[in-house]
Amino acid sequence: MAIRFGILSTFPPTQCGLATFSSALATHLIEAGADVSVVRLVDSMQPTLPLVSHQLVTDAPDEARAAAAALNACDVALVQHEYGIYGGPDGADVVDVLARVRVPVVTVLHTVLAHPTPHQHEVLARVVAASSMTVTMTEAGRRRLIDGWGVDPASVTVIAHGARDNRMLGDVRTPPRASPTVLTWGLLGEGKGIEWALEAMAGLTDLRPRPTYRIVGQTHPKVLERSGEVYRRRLERLVDRLGLGRMVQLDDRYLDVLTLQRIVAAADVVLLPYDSPDQVTSGVLTEAVVAGRPVVSTAFPHAVELLSGGAGILVPRRDPAAIRSALRRVITEPGLAASMAAASRQLAPGLLWSAVAERYVDLAAELLRARTLSVA
Repeated sequence: MAIRFGILSTFPPTQCGLATFSSALATHLIEAGADVSVVRLVDSMQPTLPLVSHQLVTDAPDEARAAAAALNACDVALVQHEYGIYGGPDGADVVDVLARVRVPVVTVLHTVLAHPTPHQHEVLARVVAASSMTVTMTEAGRRRLIDGWGVDPASVTVIAHGARDNRMLGDVRTPPRASPTVLTWGLLGEGKGIEWALEAMAGLTDLRPRPTYRIVGQTHPKVLERSGEVYRRRLERLVDRLGLGRMVQLDDRYLDVLTLQRIVAAADVVLLPYDSPDQVTSGVLTEAVVAGRPVVSTAFPHAVELLSGGAGILVPRRDPAAIRSALRRVITEPGLAASMAAASRQLAPGLLWSAVAERYVDLAAELLRARTLSVA
């Protein structure tokens, strides 16, 4: 009999990383033979959608009981955790939901802070305590959870962030372009480090042909609600001040999957200039590696794990000179981009959503077997 997963998360058409993650995982769980029901986090009630069995309205009273009941109708609850998506201080309202869930709970941590506030530490501790198994997407996240929260190592496992199979597009040989393309994509907001990337690009104006830097993605909806387009306008002013108008393309569209895959596949190098050292998971990084694109990235934990074997170059945070040097190497050094692409191809099979979904099915089956034995 197919395992029925109840996914608690944001979900499309919400535009955020967790919604994208959950949608892709749900699709591939179904392809793997599982059933899926979604408890969707929303700010207000939305029209009914396929797969969505219940809507959990954040910050609304008495929501926990109904959300838990929807999850209890499934075999396993698959909870996506990020502090900012649940109601209450530091997303504490999710604890009330979990306290009422009676089926095995697998909680997927999208953030494990190196230096949480006391209340953030308490919330995550309670979430983990209510979970049958906790999933991190990197070894760095697992170590951080074990060391910082004293979690039993046997109750934490690593399952990679998935990516769509973009390998064929990435392997297609395209005609020579007028200029090499550097790409950064994803929802825009403070902490993306794009200002440092722009300063780095200003030091590559001597290259012939000059490279093009594409910055693709709309401003994150939460950022837009809070502060509008302040960050994007600041970047536009910096482009003007540095005289990069002909080298930089700021594209504020939220792109469909196929269009974005084509843009990624056409890039000569993907640049992740992120500011935060806390980012233990990056879907953008995973997508770039699966597509076989050379990557230049700041040394956040996920990048260190994926790129240290040769798939990319790691640079310090907020260091335009280091970014500039790495980009120059990838663009001009014979054979380097090809060797990075070869290293990426070795990593890609284990990062595909199909492989990731199978890991979740196997984990759920183990938990259900253990529960059956415990009551036998």
